[in-house]
Amino acid sequence: MTVPEQLIARSNALGADPRNTNYAGGNTSAKGAVTDPVTGSPTDVLWVKGSGGDLGTLKESGLAVLRLDRLRALVDVYPGVEREDEMVAAFDYCLHGRGGAAPSIDTAMHGLVEASHVDHLHPDSGIALATAADGPALTKECFGDRVAWVDWRRPGFQLGLDIAAVKAANPQAIGVILGGHGITAWGATSEECERNSLEIIRTAEKFLADRGKAEPFGPVVPGFEALPEAERRARAAALAPVVRGLASTDQRVVGHYTDSEVVLEFLSREKLAPLAALGTSCPDHFLRTKVRPLVVDLPASAPVEDVVARLKELHAEYRDEYRAYYERYATPDSPAMRGADPAIVLVPGVGMFSFGKDKQTARVAGEFYVNAINVMRGAEAVSTYAPIPESEKFRIEYWALEEAKLQRMPEPKPLAGRIALVTGAGSGIGKAIAQRLAAEGACVAIADLNGDAAAEVAAEIGGTAVTADVTDAAAVQAAVDATVLAFGGIDLVVNNAGLSISKPLLETTERDWDLQHDVMAKGSFLVAQAAAKAMVAQGIGGDIVYISSKNSVFAGPNNVAYGAAKADQAHQVRLLAAELGAHGIRVNGVNPDGVVQGSGIFAGGWGAQRAAVYGVPEEKLGEFYAQRTILKREVLPEHVAAAVFALTGGDLTHTTGLHVPVDAGVAAAFLR
Repeated sequence: MTVPEQLIARSNALGADPRNTNYAGGNTSAKGAVTDPVTGSPTDVLWVKGSGGDLGTLKESGLAVLRLDRLRALVDVYPGVEREDEMVAAFDYCLHGRGGAAPSIDTAMHGLVEASHVDHLHPDSGIALATAADGPALTKECFGDRVAWVDWRRPGFQLGLDIAAVKAANPQAIGVILGGHGITAWGATSEECERNSLEIIRTAEKFLADRGKAEPFGPVVPGFEALPEAERRARAAALAPVVRGLASTDQRVVGHYTDSEVVLEFLSREKLAPLAALGTSCPDHFLRTKVRPLVVDLPASAPVEDVVARLKELHAEYRDEYRAYYERYATPDSPAMRGADPAIVLVPGVGMFSFGKDKQTARVAGEFYVNAINVMRGAEAVSTYAPIPESEKFRIEYWALEEAKLQRMPEPKPLAGRIALVTGAGSGIGKAIAQRLAAEGACVAIADLNGDAAAEVAAEIGGTAVTADVTDAAAVQAAVDATVLAFGGIDLVVNNAGLSISKPLLETTERDWDLQHDVMAKGSFLVAQAAAKAMVAQGIGGDIVYISSKNSVFAGPNNVAYGAAKADQAHQVRLLAAELGAHGIRVNGVNPDGVVQGSGIFAGGWGAQRAAVYGVPEEKLGEFYAQRTILKREVLPEHVAAAVFALTGGDLTHTTGLHVPVDAGVAAAFLR
């Protein structure tokens, strides 16, 4: 394998095991010679993981490539630690050719250390030693002289110089523990480097296990034990919209719920509050989890309404404390405060809610806090947890380089941060709506009576699937609960589930009538009711959209049960718009007609029935519908989806109680 191929293989192997490093954390490098295409001479270069990305999925395109001679020449022009941020811009002048990915702040660490291969990782076991109050002594006890200690320093050029100096002074060492941060290892070959990294990680794990005390977090506090799973999940579903609404005070966020044993055990212990107050230490951790979490201080048995009231009090206190933290350390050059809401909320007996701009960011924030729990356990097992000072955390959280990275992020999509539930989304119009909402940035729950179809659509768009019969109130509530547990809350509901039976009055059975009204009239009511309850608890508004029909206002032939059910839906839009507006919840409708292609309803027999009514072949039904319209155009599922997006995408913020026709123009169905 080439040197870059060896580096990718090592990176992927290390990144595949969460014991070695957290998601998108750490970086790896290799040095080697290439032929300079200008001079034809061999040139030493550094391949190093670029800014961003994840070791487990790293590809060669994610590597930055720099000329080693120019990178090391920066030592001669280094202006000192007070101006070390300037060195990041200098890396661009060291790139080989186009240079690949953008170099990260850790590039100096890899380039200045005299070793062909270098790994910088964030293993929980290594950070536990790095954050222990007597970390240097423990490192010596654990590793002897095979691993050295480097005092805390913010990532940057000076840290690279520090590590290089420690390596030069300790030629027998295979790596270092970076105070408050993580580990760095090296080797003459890629295999040796990986072996040394794993030796440090596994040796630290064994040391903590063998030497550590049994209950590092203290005894269990009576009443703070984990609730039984069913009760725990039900309480989490009730609390999630409230927590997300509070966490969205400054900016709407998506949530993730975790009730793993690691989390629940930590929440039940005596040291929960004091350890949580100390916050996390590794820069990768607190950049995603914020300086500290919000911790509910009530037992698991407390009534839900008491927990809600306490959450609101604690949230107000958290915001005041975060603003005070910002004002303590901000300088005239500091970026503006980005928001004072917590990214992690811990509820004893229930679990952890984590938040971010999208689902992945929220999930990763939760994973990082689990890493932090493991770190605290390890440090407390052999010593006392002593993370880096709060002032240092601020320097990194509001680092000009971090701010510049945030400013380079692309503009969010229109529905970014929005959470949608679409019923009947396993096929046809519902599927098209789910696809469009996801494409516009929403997190989407796919609800359908056909669980396999729902799962297929969810897998396609990166959503979550729910098997749901909308005629069953318990199933509907379960679908809403599943949505809020998957994403933290609910903002947008599309009542699309439906079916059609085309019969004249004298042939319409009571069962035909009940079935269509149960699915569309009653089903829409149940979904709107359950969703509105969560939206009201959330307190940040929302959208409910009914996919009604042209038939809600048009008296078509042989259509009494379907038309009456659609008229019921249409009037629910008006009634709920009037009722829910006080909560910022907008309710609107879409009236499609003649959506034949891709329609589950038409494929299920409705198409054949309507074709018989109009005396046309079933395969020509779409064309027939198009020709009777003003625009002479066939209506497709994506046209209905476009109307849903138009109503919810942010341009019609002052519109509620509206029905949008998507029928290519049917004069008899014009709204009056």
